[in-house]
Amino acid sequence: RGLTQHTLLYFTNRSTFGVTQSSQYHFIAENKSWYEAQRYCREKYTDLAKVFDMTDMSRLRNSTQNQGEAWIGLNNNTGGNRTWHWSLPGVEYIHNDSSWDLNGRYGTEKPGNCGRKRYDNGDKKLVDVSCNHTMWFICYDGEKITSQNWKEGQSYCRSIYTDLASGLNQVDGEEMKDLCINSTFSAWVGLFRDSWRWSDGSDFSFRYWDMELFNDEQSNKTCAMTLLNRSGKWSSDECDREKPFFCYDDKLILIKENKTWEEALDYCRKYHRVLVSITNHYQQRWAEVRAKNASSPFVWLGLRYSCTLGLWFWVNDKLVCYEKWSKNGTTEECDVAVGMQSGGQHEWFSQRENQTYNFFCLK
Repeated sequence: RGLTQHTLLYFTNRSTFGVTQSSQYHFIAENKSWYEAQRYCREKYTDLAKVFDMTDMSRLRNSTQNQGEAWIGLNNNTGGNRTWHWSLPGVEYIHNDSSWDLNGRYGTEKPGNCGRKRYDNGDKKLVDVSCNHTMWFICYDGEKITSQNWKEGQSYCRSIYTDLASGLNQVDGEEMKDLCINSTFSAWVGLFRDSWRWSDGSDFSFRYWDMELFNDEQSNKTCAMTLLNRSGKWSSDECDREKPFFCYDDKLILIKENKTWEEALDYCRKYHRVLVSITNHYQQRWAEVRAKNASSPFVWLGLRYSCTLGLWFWVNDKLVCYEKWSKNGTTEECDVAVGMQSGGQHEWFSQRENQTYNFFCLK
């Protein structure tokens, strides 16, 4: 009851989005190699900058007046080991063998690094093929569009809609079935794989390559940079080249001690600021990265149910304008607060306040 009454405020409150981020970018106007920059950022801040979505890119570009090249925390020093990602930021790829049909390629097609959905005589499986093919593509808002290659399709969807359809809930959902009734065709979805990794180990899938300058086959150029004079788009260079760089400073701290909710609240107020509040999908995703390192099945958040007011509230008085409850995870009763799963889908569950778990502080 307390959650639903504030749902629409998420849209009216978007002007404060940048104010409530759990990290800050810092532009360092010193020329260093990528590895020297990485060491500097880890000593002074948290790590070389990582980027979650276009909102992050705007924040990163706005943090400096420099218009040259600058290192970010993406590198390709993985020995060519490629990992699948969904294009839409925040959608985690979880492998499911039953979703794939690796024999579903046409003719002489070879395996590739982009995913398409094949619709043929009841076969609706994912297939991996070359990203350079042109075919229909499916945008997140439920439209199938004329033929383009994967990258062009992604750019179109991001500019007109939201993104290429991403996640099994989207590519197998009812809206998708409505688009494909009595149809036999293949269409791009928002699935790709690459061997690029973020310096701090996070699995953010957002990529912003400048396709006029970037060539993923250049094996000697394994460190990523942002081109501030080209809308911040990315390319790569040899890691020993010296450039300025971006660091990020994370305000979110995982405390790997088991405490009750009240004890966690007191600890955060004494040593940091407060138990963390999550008010958008961006903060949720950053918390999920940290939660994977927890030593308890749940991690306390600063969300508690008030019997007196009959609603949920954050301890820092933020409106409840974002939620990630498990389907049957919410219980509105006295003496309950919210624990985020440390694994799985990182959903929220009502937990008795006397349970002891790890917790998130905001510094």
